[in-house]
Amino acid sequence: MPNLSASVERPVMNDPVQGGRQFGFLLVDKFSMFSLAAAIDCFRSANRLLGRDFYGWTTISADGDAVMASNGLPLKIDYSVADMPPVDILFVSVGLTTEFPGKSKVLAALRSWGRRGNALGALSVGSYLLAEAGQLDGYRCTIHWENRAGFMERFPDINCTGNVFEIDRKRYTCAGGTTSIDLMLEIVRGDFGSNLANGVANQFQHERIRSAGDRQRVGPERDLTGKSEKLRRIVELMADHLDEPLSAVQLAKSAGLSVRQVERLFLRHLNVTPGRYYMRLRLERARELLRQTNMPILDVAIATGFTSHSYFAQSYRLQFGRPPSEERRTTY
Repeated sequence: MPNLSASVERPVMNDPVQGGRQFGFLLVDKFSMFSLAAAIDCFRSANRLLGRDFYGWTTISADGDAVMASNGLPLKIDYSVADMPPVDILFVSVGLTTEFPGKSKVLAALRSWGRRGNALGALSVGSYLLAEAGQLDGYRCTIHWENRAGFMERFPDINCTGNVFEIDRKRYTCAGGTTSIDLMLEIVRGDFGSNLANGVANQFQHERIRSAGDRQRVGPERDLTGKSEKLRRIVELMADHLDEPLSAVQLAKSAGLSVRQVERLFLRHLNVTPGRYYMRLRLERARELLRQTNMPILDVAIATGFTSHSYFAQSYRLQFGRPPSEERRTTY
């Protein structure tokens, strides 16, 4: 059988790192298989390009039993939280739900790990468990965009940025999906430099390694790449001020434009007025809060910049075709 690894072009690099690094992945029921595979495969590919097993990983669950991923596939587990070995970073991976069998054991393990000064990380919604365990207090973090609204209401004192990943001292968090690749490549880059990180990215056809400063989905358009930088800046400002909406003059001033110029910018690139776009952002946040939290509908309205319950209900129905009360009754 041919040696396929021999045909891989290995990037030229300095190799200042000795020994190796070991990572633990603490998995809970309904975890995201994609986020986990993306993370682990970065280290597997790095080892392949290095020509040695520098990076290692192990899987952990509350009791050491197999865990079912959100796609229905079971995964064999190496250790329970009671007997897991030392690792450089312990990542917790959460997918569809933050409630699962053995949750109390997982939270206790995260608290114990953090109290000993060890590094902790999270893939996707794993940041929610770190926060519940008190391990993100005073740290910057991120979480999947779909869960950010509920997270910020539940943990208002935690700085959840909404970026693709965050590294703040001994806390490593990412939004899951392909952002797991970006976070792990940042770790590889820190160990061996950009040549190896780029080499791994090329193996996955990952066209651009995003930095911690890259934002996740900001509005109805998932990707503003290639559009006006001033447009992107205004949309990000809108997203950061949903509870107290900024005026058209304030938004225009932030980009060094006139109100009329901003209107033309939105119509040209997004085919919608700035005011209508801002309203859509606020209503999407409202829908996320209705789905993710038990906040009273009036509180949801206030949290998204509406001072009138009736105006909020009317706007919501126009946007989504049903009133907020019906959204709350729907199970997702």
